[in-house]
Amino acid sequence: MINLANEHVVVTGGAGFLGRYLQAELKRNGAREENLLVPQIEDFDLTREADVVRMYDEMNPTVVIHLAAEVGGIGANRDNPGRFFYANLAMGLHLIEQARIRNETGKTEIKKFVQVGTICAYPKFTPVPFREDDLWNGYPEETNAPYGIAKKALLVMLQAYRQQYGFNGIFLLPVNLYGPGDNFNLQTSHVIPALIRKFVEAKRRGEEKVVCWGTGSASREFFFVEDCARGITAATRRYDDPEPVNLGAGFEITIRDLAEKIQALTGFTGTVEWDASKPDGQPRRRLDVSRAKERFGFEAEVSFDEGLRRTIDWYVAQGVS
Repeated sequence: MINLANEHVVVTGGAGFLGRYLQAELKRNGAREENLLVPQIEDFDLTREADVVRMYDEMNPTVVIHLAAEVGGIGANRDNPGRFFYANLAMGLHLIEQARIRNETGKTEIKKFVQVGTICAYPKFTPVPFREDDLWNGYPEETNAPYGIAKKALLVMLQAYRQQYGFNGIFLLPVNLYGPGDNFNLQTSHVIPALIRKFVEAKRRGEEKVVCWGTGSASREFFFVEDCARGITAATRRYDDPEPVNLGAGFEITIRDLAEKIQALTGFTGTVEWDASKPDGQPRRRLDVSRAKERFGFEAEVSFDEGLRRTIDWYVAQGVS
């Protein structure tokens, strides 16, 4: 088991939405602030091998948690398939390979590499609930396949490096995140912040309707960001096996029901229209989360209603329009 108090931990993407919560959770589990290091995008372009080498030389980590990603909702994935494939594959490729080289040359022992993957890696028609053993039984949903496949390739890389080099890398698959501090930009956000913003702004402006993407028939599982930070921390400390692990809350809700719930919680009294010309994305999404419980004792704690209320309250308190 990793004792975080004794480690130099690098968290790529640590300044982002999940990263900020993960930093706080790592500290609660013993990580010392002076040994918790976050490479800033202004200083290190992790898609460039030379920048990754320089980051490792300057920060000398013993544990690496790789959160950094270029990602967005359906629209962003549809507009940037090439960039999302290249950037996400390149970052992981350089980080894993340079960590291996450091271990072999004796520069620093990187005891643990934690790769945070994506639920988009699962096949489009994965049986529900998604089990980790189904990960290779088909092609991902087309709109986010480049991003999902890039991340899944890093699972193969870590398993191959474990087999050949004894490199201790693990792969986690968190489901859709949400929570206070999320990205509410309608061009790049995921469904919960997008719907919250649409309903809150429509109410403020006295509008009579809100238009939502798709048919509303697709279903999703949503995972509160604090719970995800807890799951990643638990796996970092206690999980050392090659098999990928789902992280989630183990439930699903249709997008139509989600919209109705957000409409009620925001107090919007107008009508909701569905734009069926926009894609629904993967038809269903819910995880089997039993492996995380069995292997390192993790279960989600925050109920969906509580998490949704906290997220809406945070957004309303920002006073943005």
